[in-house]
Amino acid sequence: MEAVQTTASSPSISDRRSSISFRVLGPLIFYFAGAGIATVMLGPLLPGLSERWHIQDAQAGMLFTSFFAGQLSGAWVASRNLRASVIYGAAITAGSCVAMLWVSFAAAHLALFGVGFGLGAGLTAGNIIAGTAVSSGRARVLAILNTGWSVGAIACPILVRLCGPQTFFVVTATILALAAAIGTLLPKQEFSPATEESPSSDLPLPVLPLLIFAMALLLYVGVENALGGWLPSYAVRQSALLLASSISFCYWMAELIGRSMMAVAVNRLGESLLYRGSLVLLIVAVSILIFEPHLGPRWIITLTVLCGLAIAPLYPLIVSFLLARTGSHPKLGPLFSIASLGGATLPWLTGVISTQFHGLRAGLTVPAMGALVLLTIGGVVTTKPRLQT
Repeated sequence: MEAVQTTASSPSISDRRSSISFRVLGPLIFYFAGAGIATVMLGPLLPGLSERWHIQDAQAGMLFTSFFAGQLSGAWVASRNLRASVIYGAAITAGSCVAMLWVSFAAAHLALFGVGFGLGAGLTAGNIIAGTAVSSGRARVLAILNTGWSVGAIACPILVRLCGPQTFFVVTATILALAAAIGTLLPKQEFSPATEESPSSDLPLPVLPLLIFAMALLLYVGVENALGGWLPSYAVRQSALLLASSISFCYWMAELIGRSMMAVAVNRLGESLLYRGSLVLLIVAVSILIFEPHLGPRWIITLTVLCGLAIAPLYPLIVSFLLARTGSHPKLGPLFSIASLGGATLPWLTGVISTQFHGLRAGLTVPAMGALVLLTIGGVVTTKPRLQT
């Protein structure tokens, strides 16, 4: 009798988990779309901001540093209350976008810190909630969630081009304020994987894999934002026929397409091979941008698209590999916050090297080296956890 009752109860458990996943993913996807707009806005805005404030690449790189220093701080506290981090993170980002309407170059650092703080809290909490709401198909769920982010990312250059910088900040703030309101629909309970026990150790992983995953997250965020932030400027300097907003659109659109195709790619290649293959393609594309001095507009657009396609699967895969080992550990927030160091340092370092060597081709060696290191540590990142018997 007990066996029959257990079997009969299984569908209701499955149905309940499916309902939870739907109620969780709906508000999160909308928030991630709004967050995607704010996350990538410096790329299409940077040429205009540099001209407005008369700043060099090294100074412009400091804007990225302030932005991602805020993300680091927000991600650090995100796991303490996941639901609140999404709601209040969206609200803080909205308010900081409004502040960008009138700030000077000096004050922009503080406003961008606020934008980043809200994003760090909300995006980190959202990834943990989605990645632990279900225990199977985690990579696909995270890919769906981050596809929403990519929709916002490709909408960003369109909004910049159509609205202009001032109206852009108003529109972005409105979307994020609405996301904060919709975020209140998230269930109040915390989520944890169905088949994993709650972690009890102080650290979510042993020291060595913990450091490797911290490095992987740091490098991914740094590479993605170094390319997304500087490729528009690189393109307009290489060819007068190209627009910064168009290149930004191509990059983030390619990332969206790559993530929408991720489920098929995972089924055919497997997660480990997809991780390595994506990095090889990324390294090749960036290397051509670096070593070929006379690329035409078509080549620049093609390589920008290849960069976006190649980088698309990496973050969902890294987070999936991580959460498969840790579950919803209470100290994941600090681990995710380390990723923001990549956004704070690699785009800044790209600008510094560009200024030092008088060209962004030299600066792009920074994301190229970051991708190479990600490929090198792939053996540890993609290792599956051992099943306990």
